[in-house]
Amino acid sequence: MASGDIHDLGAGTAVVFSARSPEKAAGNQDSAAVIRLDADTAVLMVADGVGGLPGGGQASALLIDILLDAATASGANGTELRHGLLSAIEEANQRIINNASGAATTLAMVEIQGRAIRPYHVGDSMIMAVGQRAKVKLETISHSPVGYAVEAGVLSEEEAIVHDDRHLVSNVVGSQDMHISMGIPLTLAARDTLLIASDGLFDNVPRDAIIDIIRTGPLPDCARRLADRAEKHMNGSLAPFKPDDLTFILYRPSLPARKTRTGSRPG
Repeated sequence: MASGDIHDLGAGTAVVFSARSPEKAAGNQDSAAVIRLDADTAVLMVADGVGGLPGGGQASALLIDILLDAATASGANGTELRHGLLSAIEEANQRIINNASGAATTLAMVEIQGRAIRPYHVGDSMIMAVGQRAKVKLETISHSPVGYAVEAGVLSEEEAIVHDDRHLVSNVVGSQDMHISMGIPLTLAARDTLLIASDGLFDNVPRDAIIDIIRTGPLPDCARRLADRAEKHMNGSLAPFKPDDLTFILYRPSLPARKTRTGSRPG
């Protein structure tokens, strides 16, 4: 994609970007979906087929297809939607295992109900919500040895992004040991930015740079700057250098309508 695709979701706007690794001729193994269920309800998701395993792209596409069907069938009812999404992840996990191809995929997904969001994730694709003043309001923990080490304070962000084991992932859809991390609801402020991305972003662009790029400015411009920064890392112009498929979704809630004054001015 030369630039991001823009989607009006009623409750807000999403921009989706995806590109394959610059170092491979084969297809992009990432998959993504933006699902609008009604004016206040949507689901955003990114799945990253695990590199080095056969059928990673097919696994990520299968997961997204099953989630799409489940979200559409569940509709906008919060409880039914949540149950449908969780059941769909379990179904996809079992179907990928039953295929016996060794395929696997990660998942980062957010359910949107008005201003409230709820994150779900499996693996090292991540979710982040950032305020206009760079305050991080939500950040999922990468299901990986390096991600757990950062959370425990054993590694710094600077050490983690160049670590030799950065590519290892501990939890995937397509494993008997798969587990789903589901966060508590978070209410977004008017100018907060939500980011859902495959590890192609977080393994290349430093966390502080990501936050600075997405926190302010028109959303399509943020997406373009973020993609450009990731490309510079993947082509070796900037360090760290870890070529990979890259997919991300940026989302911001709609601004409240301005109140208009009525009545006449006193003479």
